[in-house]
Amino acid sequence: MSEEFKERMEDPEAKLAAVFIDEYLRSRGQTLESICNLPKDQAKQLMIEASTFAATKLAEVENKARALQEIHGVASAGHSHTSQSD
Repeated sequence: MSEEFKERMEDPEAKLAAVFIDEYLRSRGQTLESICNLPKDQAKQLMIEASTFAATKLAEVENKARALQEIHGVASAGHSHTSQSD
């Protein structure tokens, strides 16, 4: 395994992407290992679909995290404002 690949897999986002890719492949009755036995075009198409699925799911997670931060920030700012008034 290359150092670059190892470094990417230590990244939490990369790990989550791998989980989503695995989830997609399993929903199609496949695994990373099993697609190696498929015709090259079919395996490539499945990986394109799995990567698209993973990217979409990662974007959803990021958007939810951002929304929670905004809500928390607004709640904290509102709470601080209330505390200052007291």
